[in-house]
Amino acid sequence: MTPTTPSTPSTPSATDAECAALTRNLRRRGTLVLSVFAVIWAFAGASGLASSGAALAVEIIAVPLTAVAIVLAYRKGAAPSPRMASLPENWARAVGIVNIVEVAAVFAVIAASNAAGRPEFIPPAIALVVGLHFFPLARFYDQWQYRGTAVMLSVLAAVGFVLIAAGLSSESARAVVGLGSAVTLWASAYHVAVKG
Repeated sequence: MTPTTPSTPSTPSATDAECAALTRNLRRRGTLVLSVFAVIWAFAGASGLASSGAALAVEIIAVPLTAVAIVLAYRKGAAPSPRMASLPENWARAVGIVNIVEVAAVFAVIAASNAAGRPEFIPPAIALVVGLHFFPLARFYDQWQYRGTAVMLSVLAAVGFVLIAAGLSSESARAVVGLGSAVTLWASAYHVAVKG
């Protein structure tokens, strides 16, 4: 054992501060994006509910749920993230590519479903595309919880396809996939906002 000399705590370097700021900004942005898409899915799911009162209730609840997640992410005095993001080289370019592929796939799914005369496949197919895009994002953003988001959205997509194949109405399948996707995205948003 070597003797240690008492020293004053070191001051974080500019690189540490930059990494902390980038981590905080990425997690805030992640919460914002997840929350906004959660409310979109909630409205889509509510449009499939048989009761207009239930649909209105979902829409009314969706807005404050989204707002609270965003406020939690952007609040002043929030504790710093418990760990710094460890981003791979060229992560921003990779994220851009993943997002471009996702958007192109969403448009392709919509076009193919409409061309085939099967618009009921659009919600589960979009949920699958969005779910699959979270697998690489989990690595590129160093957010392990995005893997759970990917799995849940993919499972919801599969459930939607099964419900349609079983003869359930397209509205009911849209409600299941839409509301399930909203809950999944809100859960991820809150986790990222609160836990980092």
